[in-house]
Amino acid sequence: MSLTPRFHRLAVSDLRRESPDAVSLTFAIPKALADDYSFAPGQYLTLRTTMDGEEVRRSYSICSGPDDGELRIAVKKVDGGAFSSWAADELKPGDELDVMTPTGRFGVAPAPDKARLYVGFAAGSGITPILSIVKGVLAREPHSRFFLFYGNRSTEGMLFREALEELKDRFMQRLSLFHVISGEEQDIPILHGRLDGEKVRVLLRSLVPAQSVDHVFVCGPTGMSEDIEATCRDIGIAADRIHVERFVSGLGGKPRPKTVVPVSAPPKAHASLIIDGKRREVPVAEGEAILDAALRAGVDLPFACKGGMCSTCRAKLVEGDAQMEVNYSLEPWELKAGFILTCQARPVSEKVVVDYDHV
Repeated sequence: MSLTPRFHRLAVSDLRRESPDAVSLTFAIPKALADDYSFAPGQYLTLRTTMDGEEVRRSYSICSGPDDGELRIAVKKVDGGAFSSWAADELKPGDELDVMTPTGRFGVAPAPDKARLYVGFAAGSGITPILSIVKGVLAREPHSRFFLFYGNRSTEGMLFREALEELKDRFMQRLSLFHVISGEEQDIPILHGRLDGEKVRVLLRSLVPAQSVDHVFVCGPTGMSEDIEATCRDIGIAADRIHVERFVSGLGGKPRPKTVVPVSAPPKAHASLIIDGKRREVPVAEGEAILDAALRAGVDLPFACKGGMCSTCRAKLVEGDAQMEVNYSLEPWELKAGFILTCQARPVSEKVVVDYDHV
């Protein structure tokens, strides 16, 4: 099994309509690839296809639990999203896609012998990775509790409503589920409105013993996530216990504007790339990101968003210096350890050595 994420051609084995504008897809995994596609709750898959003659990659969180016996993701249509519209409207069982092996670090290692208190804040399709985490906690940590707050505009557009209710009924003493709806009146006033920092402050004060929280998971629009993260820190939850998965970057979820660099462009720096135990030497032009230089040279490297938020292109800088334009996904400890996002990192020294195998 390769340590570096790789694409394999997989068939869609099941497709379910989860809401008027969202579907979930299950992929058939050949026995020979079972280990490659084993996943931790909170991870995601990157899909690859060609649209209008151009390669398109999109990442979607895994919504199945580690003991569900399937690999399932959810795809929700977004305005102007050609890939999501195609996937939600045209994909059918039997169709094949290039699917990268699971990546991402949105989650924590299970602790079966501990009694942890988890809190999750999700909005819209942000429920997808958190649902996987909830399933993992309930299945593998018999002494832990989970408080889940799920924000939506309406009950009709809610993803996985039945699955969540089934989990709540099955684990009544360990899962507390609260729906926060902005477009419909609620019997409990605090559960009406948008899931933002101020509402989270009230929810944690009235429904959850905030001082006992072990881990908080947040997933939703960038503004909501940043607001809730700041509130959690403000009320005393340690930063290393707050985990945020962002679906939309400061560039609106799109890669940074593409800078076309001619193949013959003179090198400004030199990058030595270590991947799958092999070393590749790549020239890097002035202002060029390490990933772009490698792709220009024909090196096959893992990447997805190219916007600094998914961390699929994460690697370790073991020699030289580089600066990142933006970073929405690496934690402070990762930066201190030398990890970079190669889609954003530009060499500022004559030579850099980047290790993709150092995980």
